[in-house]
Amino acid sequence: MAKSKGRILSIQSHVAYGYVGGKAAVFPLQCLGYDVDVINTVNFSNHSGYARFGGSRATAAELDQIFGIMEQNELLRQERLLTGYIPGAEATAAVTAFAKKLRERNPHLIYLLDPVLGDSGRLYVAPEVVPIYRDALPLATIITPNWFEVEVLTDIKMTDPSSLRQAIQKLHETYHVPHVVISSIPLKPWLTALLPAHLRPPTDTADTDYLACIASSRSTPGPSTVHAKCFPCLPGYFSGVGDLFSALVLAHFDETSSEGEAEGESPLSRAASTAVSQTHAILSLTHEAASALPEDERQATDEELDAREPMRKVKRMRGRELRLIEGQDIIRGIQPIEYRRLEPWVDFWAA
Repeated sequence: MAKSKGRILSIQSHVAYGYVGGKAAVFPLQCLGYDVDVINTVNFSNHSGYARFGGSRATAAELDQIFGIMEQNELLRQERLLTGYIPGAEATAAVTAFAKKLRERNPHLIYLLDPVLGDSGRLYVAPEVVPIYRDALPLATIITPNWFEVEVLTDIKMTDPSSLRQAIQKLHETYHVPHVVISSIPLKPWLTALLPAHLRPPTDTADTDYLACIASSRSTPGPSTVHAKCFPCLPGYFSGVGDLFSALVLAHFDETSSEGEAEGESPLSRAASTAVSQTHAILSLTHEAASALPEDERQATDEELDAREPMRKVKRMRGRELRLIEGQDIIRGIQPIEYRRLEPWVDFWAA
C-alpha cells in the first residue's frame, strides 16, 4: 500500500473544463503522493481566456463558513498550505486571516503563497488587493511570483541589476519571506549580461526567446543564497502554467531531507529545478498536441476575427489546455525528462 506524504490544503480557483487553478494543481499533488483538501475560491465553466465564461465567486462569508466548520470538525490537519487566485479584497483578506490562524496553530506549516496578481504588466485583480497580499507575505514559507508580481509587491521596477537585487532583498528583509522563487522573468539584455557565463543560454540560440527562473533562500541574517536557470519559451499562450509550477514547488520542497540533492543544491533550488523540469516537459507535450490539431482548432490570434467569431478563440484555448493526464508519468517521475537544474549564482550580491 502506498503511503501518503501528508496533507495539503489547496485554496484557489476551480473550472469545470480545463486545467487552471486547482485543476492544474490538485491532480499533480495527488500523483506525487499527497492527500489534498480543496477549497474553491471561484467555480467557473472554464478559464477567462476563452472570453466566454461563467460561474460564481466565493464571498468572504462563504469562505469563513467553510474555514469555521472545518475547524469545528477538527479537519485542519494539513501540514502544507497552497493558496492561489482569490477574487476580490474581502475574500483575499479572509484567506489571509485564515492562513494566519493556521500559522499560529502550527509554526512548522509549509505555506506556499502564489500571489496571483497579474502578468505582462497587467493586473488581474483590483488595486486594493495588493496591500492585503503584502500583509500575507510574512506568513509564507515560499512565494512564487512572476516578474510583474514581484514589481507590484515590492513597488520596484526591475530594469537593471541593482533593482533586481533590491526587489529580492525587500521580499526577504521587509516582508520576511524565507524562500522566493521568481517563476519567470524575461531574459532582457541587462539580465543576460548580469548572468554568469555558465548560466546564460547557449550562444547558438540567438533566435529563441528565453525566460529565467531565480530562487533565493535566506535562513539567517545576511545575503540570501541564489540559484538560477534559463529555459526556452514555447510559442503560444498556455493557461495554468503558474498554478502547476507552484504546486510542484510545494510538493518537492523538503527541508528535512537532503536525499536527491546534488552538490550545490538547496532544498528550494532542488524543488524549483524539479518543478521547472516537469512544467517545461508538460508544456512541451501540450505544445506538440496542440500543433497536431486540425487547422481550424489552432488558428492564429486575431482580435478582430475572434470578436466576430468567438468559436475561433474557444477552439484555440481548448487545444492549448495542459495535457496533465497524458503527462502524468512525467509528474510521477516514471518518464525520463531533461533535468533543468538551477545552478548556484555565487556572485549575485556582488555589486
